[in-house]
Amino acid sequence: MMLMVSVQNLPEALEALRGGADIVDIKNLQEALVGSAHPMVAKEVRAIAPPEKHVSITLGVVPNQAGTVAMACYAAAQLHATSVKVGFMKTDYALAVVVLRECKRALEGSETKLIGSLFADNPLYGGLDARQTVAMCKEGRCDGFLVDTLTKDGRNLFDFIPERELRGMVMEGKEAGMSTALSGHLRLQDLDALARCNPDIVGVRGAVCQKGDRVTAVAWEAVAEFRHQLLLRQTGEVAVREGPFTAAANGNGWVVIDGRGKSCAGIIAALSEQMAQDSRALVEVIISDVLNTYDLIVWAEKGAHRIVSQRREPDGSLRMLVQP
Repeated sequence: MMLMVSVQNLPEALEALRGGADIVDIKNLQEALVGSAHPMVAKEVRAIAPPEKHVSITLGVVPNQAGTVAMACYAAAQLHATSVKVGFMKTDYALAVVVLRECKRALEGSETKLIGSLFADNPLYGGLDARQTVAMCKEGRCDGFLVDTLTKDGRNLFDFIPERELRGMVMEGKEAGMSTALSGHLRLQDLDALARCNPDIVGVRGAVCQKGDRVTAVAWEAVAEFRHQLLLRQTGEVAVREGPFTAAANGNGWVVIDGRGKSCAGIIAALSEQMAQDSRALVEVIISDVLNTYDLIVWAEKGAHRIVSQRREPDGSLRMLVQP
């Protein structure tokens, strides 16, 4: 899981990077419920961020105007943003798909990824139900999706969509090869549930601000602690599921998918493609962290595949043999 920290200006971006954030997400909390920062802020942040760090641009709640939103996405690409997030509140599902497709067309030829977003608390505002996020983003040709919240009354993501449903959405997104992100007033105490959902990206702001207040500034110490706690769960040092983790020996002569350094979505998409091409060959998957292992087990159970063996390597990675 990568840590995404929302910032409003260059000083906050520097704090986020110092604390170890993987993604600096630029937005404007003063514009409506959530809006876009000035393009010069994005330009400044991209200029100081190391090449290996991601810089995303949030367009916030976008209007139901495909050309306007596509133009904003094009600008994000010109600013060399890693990704641009297009969020919908009061809109028609079909129109949202049209807007996303036009945004994708505007990003052609660039490396900027399109992230579609719905808000878990949209029903409070008469908006589009966030449970349609995955389908909307698949039809809209997005590279990934984000489920977030708009409400600032103390409730968070899990108050609006149960963990089990979120986990199902994340798995469905991964099976489609999309990046998956969850955000929405998340705190340290939500990390176990987040780890069980295992999105590719966890987005925070208030939890990494001074005194835990999202209207104050991002503090690098809080970012570092959140990231540390995230990694403890990713490596399995903090267990988030019940039951032992067993290992067994395996043999030779099968297809190998090396998932080290790859996202869980990439691993599962590669597995799904392999199974579709050859429903008889055994597949050995190399996985680098515990949470991705859990997702692979769920994927195998869902598809009625059998995990024949598991073997822990000296480098901490796990080799799992899957039989279609």
